Amino acid sequence: MNRAQGSTGSPQALSDDLAYATAAELAMRIRRRELSPVEVVDAAIARIEARNPSVNAFVHLGLDDARTQARLTERAVVAGEDLGPLHGVPSALKDLFDFKPGWPASLGGIRALENNVVNGYCAFCERMEHRGGAVLLGKTNSSLMGFRGTCDNYLFGASRNPFDLTKNTGGSSGGSAAAVADGLLPIAEGSDAGGSIRIPSAWCGVYGYKPSFGRVPFLASPNAFGNADSPFLFEGPITRTVEDAAIALDVLAGYDARDPFSLTGPAPDFTAATRRSIRGLRIAYSPDLDVFPIDRGIADVVGEAVRAFEEAGAHVEEVTLGITRSQRELSDVWSRLYMLLNLQALDDMKRRGTDLLGDHRADFPPEYLYWVEQAERMSGLDFFRDQAVRTEVHHALRGVLDDHDLLVTPTLACPPVDNTGDGNTLGPSVINGEPVDPLIGWCLTYFVNFTGHPAASVPAGLSDGLPVGMQIIGRRDADVDVLAASATFERLRPWHRSYEICAERPLGPQELAS
Repeated sequence: MNRAQGSTGSPQALSDDLAYATAAELAMRIRRRELSPVEVVDAAIARIEARNPSVNAFVHLGLDDARTQARLTERAVVAGEDLGPLHGVPSALKDLFDFKPGWPASLGGIRALENNVVNGYCAFCERMEHRGGAVLLGKTNSSLMGFRGTCDNYLFGASRNPFDLTKNTGGSSGGSAAAVADGLLPIAEGSDAGGSIRIPSAWCGVYGYKPSFGRVPFLASPNAFGNADSPFLFEGPITRTVEDAAIALDVLAGYDARDPFSLTGPAPDFTAATRRSIRGLRIAYSPDLDVFPIDRGIADVVGEAVRAFEEAGAHVEEVTLGITRSQRELSDVWSRLYMLLNLQALDDMKRRGTDLLGDHRADFPPEYLYWVEQAERMSGLDFFRDQAVRTEVHHALRGVLDDHDLLVTPTLACPPVDNTGDGNTLGPSVINGEPVDPLIGWCLTYFVNFTGHPAASVPAGLSDGLPVGMQIIGRRDADVDVLAASATFERLRPWHRSYEICAERPLGPQELAS
């Protein structure tokens, strides 16, 4: 196959050439035989080896598997076989409840699970490889059990923000967002129980998409039905462009009988939605979801960014939702319900012979153990009381979306926080003088995990040189509206020049030596 025109032929030179190429561009050039999957994967590996030491995005590299898969995808190109939409494009899994046979699964950096292997597939891995033709390079860093909005753990440490290496990436899919922002690959997996796709996308200046509940199957075991009783769980893409996310959704979406909540019937054409006009759409704008204190820099950036929709011919109206509970009450409900799902997973491991909370309790940070104790005290009635609060949030969102096509908010209430270096980086405890839960209370994202609505975080701009995310929420199952609005915003307020900050940052001696 022909090498890229103008390339010197070395993996490092090609790595620099392709670092910020989109998944759509790479797939097209592979189909045209301008690039081979082998050289694309080798170029991505060269960039990871050069830059990952500074950002700590990847915690496992499956390079032998990746190179084997790249050779197989190259043979398919040469043989003229039907190719998937992402054929030969590098991607990555998250190291949480996200599995590929033979690869380690530490469930977010639990030290006792450093060498744990789950010989099964998550939906992202199975469909990206088998339907899409993508090549998975490894697994990215996450927070322990996904139970916080930052990305840090005792086993692997914090992921570092490519815009400022002293700052955290956000979590729990922080390694994936850092890898995409730093040009290590164009697309990576996120999973989302309280904002874990959208939170790191906001802090790392990339695009994160959480689909409608049931749109992308979630393969859970042993309790597939727990995905409805806990905050809704999702898998989705983290990318640099809306088009790349839409292509991934075209691959990922669709019915799967293993998920009892998987949507039946044909999925919409997500890529086509990115070319659709939003003229005439009714867009609600909430600067704070009624109850969140918002950092002034964040508020200013998002308040200006939302005007882009008016320029596109949409009608924008500031709204209140009618939320009556405090943000601390609501974040506590999320923490209790999500911890119940965690406890189920830990209990299943205990029955299989690994008692993490008994024999390895020191692997868990004190904030996590606090919520273990709170959840263990819950009665059945307490559980249903929390579900009633969750229903209140659903009714409030539904009330706005009955009269509007979309709801726009800040993604997060604060800018990226400093990494602490102790494996236990937290978010802020106070914003604008108001106490918030440092685990999740500064995230305007978990509302739609209560409800199942589709939502995206779009790079809205910079505040003091750091990315700010804007959240776009759609009606249930109306993913195409969220994608259309996201793509319109990208055309009117393109954010791609911001990655020059990441690309041009100086590399330290460790990276230069590699």
